[in-house]
Amino acid sequence: MGIREELQKRVDKKEEEVRSLEVAIREGRVYIQALQETMKLLPREGPTEITLRPGSNIARARDAIKAAGKPLHIRDILKAVDPSGGKDKRLALSGSLGAYVRKGEIFTRPAPNTFGLIDFARNNGKTQDELPINFGLLDDQEVTP
Repeated sequence: MGIREELQKRVDKKEEEVRSLEVAIREGRVYIQALQETMKLLPREGPTEITLRPGSNIARARDAIKAAGKPLHIRDILKAVDPSGGKDKRLALSGSLGAYVRKGEIFTRPAPNTFGLIDFARNNGKTQDELPINFGLLDDQEVTP
């Protein structure tokens, strides 16, 4: 066996080692990508505080609803935010508030064109889907705690 054959065997052995390492790298990248895709499906952990830019129409709308202590119709919100606002400003504000409602952040929509705050439902300890405490009882029956 000559030197040339010995060197060729070493080259072949090293090329095989490199190929196996490249396969391991590809498998590792696929695994990382699968984990990242799975993470996208999971909800974010912990409550993230959503802050509104101070002085913005959305922040002023939140403040108006909070001051009223109850959900407000978009016209009432617009009066508090921008008294000179017209139809296009009302539609823009309604669309912006609706975006927060769809994301489930800050605002709720308890009725058409009426916006409230998520904090209202949290503070009351009830959701709008709960039944009254005396539901199912006859008129003469009392509620016992």
